[in-house]
Amino acid sequence: MLRDQPSPVLPDPIDSSLPRTWLFTDQRNDESLEQTIKRLPRGSGIIFRHYHLDESSRRARFETVRKLARRRGHIVFLAGSHALATLWRADGVHGRGACQSGTGRLRHSAPVHNAREIHQANRAGAEIFFLSPVFRTRSHPGQRPLNPAQVRRLAALCNGAVILLGGMDRHRYHARKNHLTHGWAAIDAFN
Repeated sequence: MLRDQPSPVLPDPIDSSLPRTWLFTDQRNDESLEQTIKRLPRGSGIIFRHYHLDESSRRARFETVRKLARRRGHIVFLAGSHALATLWRADGVHGRGACQSGTGRLRHSAPVHNAREIHQANRAGAEIFFLSPVFRTRSHPGQRPLNPAQVRRLAALCNGAVILLGGMDRHRYHARKNHLTHGWAAIDAFN
């Protein structure tokens, strides 16, 4: 089988409770983060990054976000290690590492940009794939966005829910979505 061909193993049907709208946090949206979380559609997902903070400040900020998210019916994934996400009581872990199996297993999402990263995420047990960049974005300046055919081809390789990221907003998602995509994510679109 060629490396960039769809997997012969079909993924489990996508959990209908999985959010279709996701917010990525970082230094750019920190100042207005509470208001942004309140404006998200009920039951959205949040990927908490905040790499710019030291560990104790990051933990305190995560707690604030997690509590507000719970009140709004959102789920929160921590970008980092499985152990840290478990310790901080996140709903899932976001990253390229292998997910842990066993009791209390967290959901696992991964950032993917090409077939190699998708295959790594499949092997690591990722359930959610954040495919980017779909449009030009400040997060990856100068990187060429994926065209619609590339998005379809790469989405077909993912053994889980595909969330489009990179210059996305609700309008762009509806213009670019296809039967292989589950939702969209952004950093700046909610501000």
